[in-house]
Amino acid sequence: MIGRFLYTVSLTLALPLILLRLLVRGFRAPAYWQRWGERLGFVPFTLSKCIWVHAVSVGEVQAAIPLIRALQQRFPNHSVLVTTITPTGSQRVQELFGTTVWHCYLPYDLPLAVSHFLKKVQPQILILMETELWPNLLQACHQRAIPVILANARLSARSMKGYQRVRSLIQAALANITVITAQSVADADRFLALGAQTATVQVTGNIKFDLQLPSDLSAQSHELRQQLGAVRPIWIAASTHEGEEELILDAFAQIKQQFPTVLLILVPRHPERFQRVATLCERRGYLVARRSQDAICTPTVAIYLGDTLGELLLFYAASDIAFVGGSLVPTGGHNMLEPAALGLTVIMGTYVFNFAEISQQLLANKAAVQIANAKQLAQVVLHFLEDHNLRQEIGKKAANFVDNNRGALARLLTIITEITH
Repeated sequence: MIGRFLYTVSLTLALPLILLRLLVRGFRAPAYWQRWGERLGFVPFTLSKCIWVHAVSVGEVQAAIPLIRALQQRFPNHSVLVTTITPTGSQRVQELFGTTVWHCYLPYDLPLAVSHFLKKVQPQILILMETELWPNLLQACHQRAIPVILANARLSARSMKGYQRVRSLIQAALANITVITAQSVADADRFLALGAQTATVQVTGNIKFDLQLPSDLSAQSHELRQQLGAVRPIWIAASTHEGEEELILDAFAQIKQQFPTVLLILVPRHPERFQRVATLCERRGYLVARRSQDAICTPTVAIYLGDTLGELLLFYAASDIAFVGGSLVPTGGHNMLEPAALGLTVIMGTYVFNFAEISQQLLANKAAVQIANAKQLAQVVLHFLEDHNLRQEIGKKAANFVDNNRGALARLLTIITEITH
């Protein structure tokens, strides 16, 4: 109780700085200037007994796609509300689901904002994706007898150390969660170590294995491949972060020495960095074609910048080899299962603590390769460009690995159905 009180006071005092940060971020991404009322709990609609899914940003929204669609099918008489925190997540929800779901931003974790929000939307159940622990929100749901599921829950060793500094606050928050469906035994053990009740923690697997590939993806990727150059070797560096593109371009320079026609599809993780990454590539002397500008990819174009949202699967499907970013810098990595499901050769760096178990399993199954620096990245990409059969062999292992681990979504839906009814 004291911990949550101090947390609330601190958050309240920090609110002016939080709003100032939104203002500053708006200079790079103007969407941050919009819809501030939603962040304070003022929702522009009223719902009753909705199913509420919260996904922070694009990655979590992407992972929640099969869950949200399954909920719409299983509960046709319920409204589905999807909340996000970032504008890019908001945009992705609207692109994917349009008017078939309700959408707004999650309110800040302040008692008044949360209370006003819950009065407006009246959820029958709240499904938090992955690792979203908001003490005041969880307490408010508990007081209103709203069941809460922490779905597809993950907790890295690094995050656990941070939470241990405020263990009493987190333990109290975890006590307000009805069920924690952990991705792995290791994740479950960490939640238990933080004070989660044993009866509430279940290992259901990772719903990211249950990703559904669009039926038209093959045709679309074939068309894109023709536009990019059907006979050119293509590798992709996806979900890259600041400090990582420089290393990728260092590797690219080495690769081009042996494969002058090779094309790099470069997809920065955050939209506000698109322009800076384009400038970086051009300063290195490369001709860049930008997806957002429908630029023609002539044979002289060296880098195709994927500066759009929601097309990462398409870019993967048009490539031969995939490097998954956020892993050459200490970000923790990103979802390797998307390129794996497509049968691509998957390369990752050493910073994969957000996907520790998945990365270990991929490596153990010889379905991916791990590198530590730009030199090794260049060597591995070159090796796979030279050996088509090896590329296919590893890609097949990756696709089989994904197929063999499906089923978490069905287990999660069973739990949701039991609680909802």
